[in-house]
Amino acid sequence: MTVDDSGSGTGDPASDGEPGRTSGSVADTAAARVDRPEARARVERVEKEEQHPVDAQDGRPDSPPEGRTDSRTDGRTDSRTDQAGAESDEDDPLALRLEQLILGAERRYTPFQAARSAGVSMELASRFWRAMGFADIGQAKALTEADVLALRRLAGLVEAGLLSEAMAVQVARSTGQTTARLAEWQIDSFLEGLTEPPEPGMTRTEVTYPLIELLLPELEEFLIYVWRRQLAAATGRVVQAADDEEMVDRRLAVGFADLVGFTRLTRRMEEEELGELVEAFETTAADLVAAHGGRLIKTLGDEVLYAADDASVAAEIALRLIETMANDETMPELRVGIAFGTVTTRMGDVFGTTVNLASRLTSIAPKDAVLVDGAFAEELIRTQDAPASEAVAVEEAVAAEKEGEEPPVYRFGLQPMWQRAVRGLGVVEPWLMSRRG
Repeated sequence: MTVDDSGSGTGDPASDGEPGRTSGSVADTAAARVDRPEARARVERVEKEEQHPVDAQDGRPDSPPEGRTDSRTDGRTDSRTDQAGAESDEDDPLALRLEQLILGAERRYTPFQAARSAGVSMELASRFWRAMGFADIGQAKALTEADVLALRRLAGLVEAGLLSEAMAVQVARSTGQTTARLAEWQIDSFLEGLTEPPEPGMTRTEVTYPLIELLLPELEEFLIYVWRRQLAAATGRVVQAADDEEMVDRRLAVGFADLVGFTRLTRRMEEEELGELVEAFETTAADLVAAHGGRLIKTLGDEVLYAADDASVAAEIALRLIETMANDETMPELRVGIAFGTVTTRMGDVFGTTVNLASRLTSIAPKDAVLVDGAFAEELIRTQDAPASEAVAVEEAVAAEKEGEEPPVYRFGLQPMWQRAVRGLGVVEPWLMSRRG
């Protein structure tokens, strides 16, 4: 894989001196690459060079003799031998090579040097760096050209007036938090399984590097595709808002779905079983929310939070979740609470009284049932997805029969419950929602 000046990987990741070789799975290709004698020799040679760098031109050690600087560094010590211990003998050569492969560039700058090269103050660079979720590294020489470019881009957006400094920090924070979770998942659940040695005698180390080399460009392209799709969908929802105020504070249906008795389960089940149950719940919920036009805001282990522009969409998702979980004997009961109203959205999350009310309704909902607030019930009635009452539905059916017409068809039924005092929100009148017909 070649690396351009910006630090991005280019070239054909699937080729290794064998033109036309494209068949087979990624894992098979990776295994084949590391299984050849020349590939094994290359791995050993590179690891040896990591420990004892040698100048490629004359075979001398890469670092200059004591008291003399290398002309290639303009009077500075070469970056590969001055990284504040970043590449000492204690470091794992494979880890360093993997980092270089993934980042697309060598460690070259201290934080101060990176900020100066990007043309930003050290204070602003630190704010961006921390917002992206990275720890302070002192003055270790551990940053690359890609880090400089990222700082330059964010600062450029501020200088051009496209983003305020505060907004640029928010962009860095939201991107960092989202991708951090994605990266952790990929390493924990994805690469760990794929890097199991395919043949006896092979180590995980031997298969990890070529596997990542093959996967990296494919996952990168897929990530960009999904991000653009999600960005297009989110932009479409926002521009359809009635006015500028509604673009920020929007009226949404917000639902919480909660597994009943999860705390007791944690005491009875093994950790692996509990993890599988949570993963199955989150996967099922995510698929159902997406399939019916909602948006999964976040998962909290035994609870999921979702939102929808239409009350009918949120209602359908809630009932589908309960019906799906009820048909799975391995799953505990589920309860759902939904509220409708003004919601503030920030960094992909939702806040406000409506969200708090939905959470409270979930905590008092019966098992395998959906509780909604009055505003949500009114919205279903307004859109004619639910009758004002069962008595009204019967009257409409009788009137339609007399006129020889088809009676109105309602998807959902609403039953008023006793008023309840809800902590922090006063007295509310929940409605029990069910499917009709």
